[in-house]
Amino acid sequence: MAKPIVAIIGRSNVGKSTFFNRICGKRISIVKDTPGVTRDRIYADAEWCGKQFTMIDTGGIEDSGLDFYTEIKRQAEIAVDLADVIVFMTDGKDGLLSSDREVAAALRSAKKPVVLAVNKLDNNETDNLYDFYELGLGEPYPISCEQALGLGDLLDEIVKHFPAVEEETERGLSIAFVGKPNVGKSSLVNKLLGFERVIVSDVAGTTRDAIDTTFVYKGASYTLIDTAGMRRKRGIEDGSVERYGVLRAMAAISRADVVFIVFDSSEEISEQDVRIAGMVHDEGKPSVVVMNKWDKVDKDSRTLDEYNKMLAEKLNFMGYFKAEYVSALGGKRVEKLLDLAETVYSHASARIPTGVLNDVISDAVRTTEPPSHSGRRLKILYATQASANPPTFVIFVNDEELMHFSYRRYLENCIRRAFDFSGTPLRFKIQGRKENE
Repeated sequence: MAKPIVAIIGRSNVGKSTFFNRICGKRISIVKDTPGVTRDRIYADAEWCGKQFTMIDTGGIEDSGLDFYTEIKRQAEIAVDLADVIVFMTDGKDGLLSSDREVAAALRSAKKPVVLAVNKLDNNETDNLYDFYELGLGEPYPISCEQALGLGDLLDEIVKHFPAVEEETERGLSIAFVGKPNVGKSSLVNKLLGFERVIVSDVAGTTRDAIDTTFVYKGASYTLIDTAGMRRKRGIEDGSVERYGVLRAMAAISRADVVFIVFDSSEEISEQDVRIAGMVHDEGKPSVVVMNKWDKVDKDSRTLDEYNKMLAEKLNFMGYFKAEYVSALGGKRVEKLLDLAETVYSHASARIPTGVLNDVISDAVRTTEPPSHSGRRLKILYATQASANPPTFVIFVNDEELMHFSYRRYLENCIRRAFDFSGTPLRFKIQGRKENE
């Protein structure tokens, strides 16, 4: 299931970005005492009391006279449209302003759960707090983002409004199609649905503007999730930011069992293609790199090897990838994609017995001695698989600080040689433990 989405809305300079950074645990948003600094949505994952969610920071809603005001307002409106819960951030030092009333009226019409936060009450000043009841948004929660006061109560209220988790039944393996615009995602979905099979239903997906189509093929049920193309635009600040489609696609990736990362074979693999693949990798999802439009490529006996080498270079952070070269237009090898989806999902779901895993680790240690530092040598005590989807291994060592990333990568390569984990990322947790424990 997709993580609930929490959008922080409010006028400029009320502390939205400070709150965002506090909850997400790192400085992602720029914090500066100047109205209008956050000019685009910024998002990150967060967790409270075991409940995971995605938080969106937004630009301030008010007519500041800046030439990008319209864009800020649009960004906030999109965040409201996406959100499951809205945090309306206000400034307790300024008190209730007319612009707060205007924003509150817009939020009431959105018909989404709204939690009202009154920020900058650093010394428990409550003189202005009761004025905020006038907004008609329920109880105002006094907080201080700078001093980290009252945030627990606010978060408790936020998670109360998360949608109930509903078990999805008879939808089978869910497959999300992601990629840049015009790489052929929808064409691939349509081609798969165009073969002889029984259409079950078209269901509006959890992800806004995505349609989940469920069908049966060879007695197995599948759900295909088509997503909008993920593009980048030149940002107002230096650098670039992803548009609205990124967050939609991220939600689709989160709830999918398998992800098809669609590239256009007739074009050079771009930085954005690699970035999208990185999102799937970071989410820990099994995937297939679908090289579409293969019919447009002039080929000789070396072409396939050259493309595989190019992919290996571009996707060097996910050397486990599986690629398939298809043509949505002609239908060549498109049906093979469903078999590949089943294969990579089975790899992601695999569990390795602890005894067998430790035999592999022991062989690896005998072949290449663990590193040492300052006279102390790393010792691998034992390993176990903690979970699947993605396969996650816990390696117990004498001192986790002695585990160099290169040796951890070596152990991963040994595990991959022993077991077929192609198409899925692996996760490792290194835990220190005294040898006599």
